[in-house]
Amino acid sequence: MTAPDGSGGRTLTTAQDVEHLYRRPDWDCRVCGLPWPCATARAGLLHEYRAFPSLLRIYLSTQMYDALEDMAVTGEVTPLNLHERFLAWALS
Repeated sequence: MTAPDGSGGRTLTTAQDVEHLYRRPDWDCRVCGLPWPCATARAGLLHEYRAFPSLLRIYLSTQMYDALEDMAVTGEVTPLNLHERFLAWALS
C-alpha cells in the first residue's frame, strides 16, 4: 500500500548528504577534520569514479600537487606520505 503522500512509506527529507571536501590551505576534511581524503571521501570518490578509475587518479594527482603547493606557500612541513594519502589507495 502506498502512503498518502506518495513516498511509498519512505522517510522524505530535503537534507542532503554532506560531502567530505577538503579545506584549503591545510587540506583537512571540512566535515570530520581528518586529513583529506578521509575514509568517507575515499569511499565517495571510488563510487563516483567507479567507471573511470584513470580519471580518479588524474583528479587525485592534481589535488596532491595543489596540496603540496599550498603547504609550500604556507611554510608547512611537507608530509612524507602525500603519495599514500592521495594516490596509493586508489591504485589498488
